[in-house]
Amino acid sequence: MFKAVFLQKNEQGEFSANLAQLDESQLPEAGDVLVQISHSTLNFKDGLAICNKSPVVRLWPMVAGIDGAGTVLESAHPNFKAGDDVILNGFGVGETHWGCLAEKARLKGDWLIKRPAGLSAEQAMAIGTAGYTAMLCVMGLETHGVKPEQGEVLVTGATGGVGTVAIALLSKLGFTVVATSGKPEQSQFLKNLGAAEVLDRKTLSEPGKPLQRERWAGVVDCVGSHTLANACAQTKYGGTVTACGLAQGMDLPSSVAPFILRGVTLKGVDSVMAPLAIREEAWRRLAADLDLNKLSSLSRVLPMADAIEAAGQIMAGANTGRVVIKM
Repeated sequence: MFKAVFLQKNEQGEFSANLAQLDESQLPEAGDVLVQISHSTLNFKDGLAICNKSPVVRLWPMVAGIDGAGTVLESAHPNFKAGDDVILNGFGVGETHWGCLAEKARLKGDWLIKRPAGLSAEQAMAIGTAGYTAMLCVMGLETHGVKPEQGEVLVTGATGGVGTVAIALLSKLGFTVVATSGKPEQSQFLKNLGAAEVLDRKTLSEPGKPLQRERWAGVVDCVGSHTLANACAQTKYGGTVTACGLAQGMDLPSSVAPFILRGVTLKGVDSVMAPLAIREEAWRRLAADLDLNKLSSLSRVLPMADAIEAAGQIMAGANTGRVVIKM
């Protein structure tokens, strides 16, 4: 038997989320690696699933948890053996395949990477999908030639999981980071992470002109909607905007002006289905480029018994940084 955050929906559509005891025989057959999960994390998507706020879950019943770190117990996959320390991010886990907010998970080896040396399981989950996504955004800026000497980089939704790690990464890499947040009481926290300036999110969240004063060499946007449109409108000639979130909305009320008059690049960042080679490089970079001493200020560790309540706090906007769940 093992414990898990178990999501169910009956024929009448009634939803429930409980900490349940499950039998190993209930684990999905579609997986060639059995993992003893030691740590998971709560992402915005986990909050949506656990609180039934969005149709994240597409197969019922479901074990929640799109992230996991642990040790291989059994493997029929050629790249893994018992005792290997592994990380799982995305690939529909927690949506269409039982997830990692559980003491055990049966996963496909093609979804796993070996945990980089120097990162503990707790640290890996303090980074989690959000931090891994932040690294993909940073790599996207670098690929398109954004350099520290070119000017300020904007990070929107800065107190969230992606935003906090993006600030820490960018500042360590020498960029001047400007953060936007709707939580003025967190300004010093963001500056401690490396933000040079913190703006009220209202400066970007309202409808704006298609082209505005050029300011940003690059942008990491976690918000979407008007915020993303205004960020594009304020990006310097030849700059790059990486888009990875939709906290404000999925819409993009913009025009083509920034792209055809200033040569701005809008790069979408997907963490769920990113190829293995990109995942491995992102995690290698995280181990090398993230100040691990800052992870303690970025995260709090909770027992699995508190996961459902913590998911509700995320949905209420009452959380800052990362929530690690210890099994």
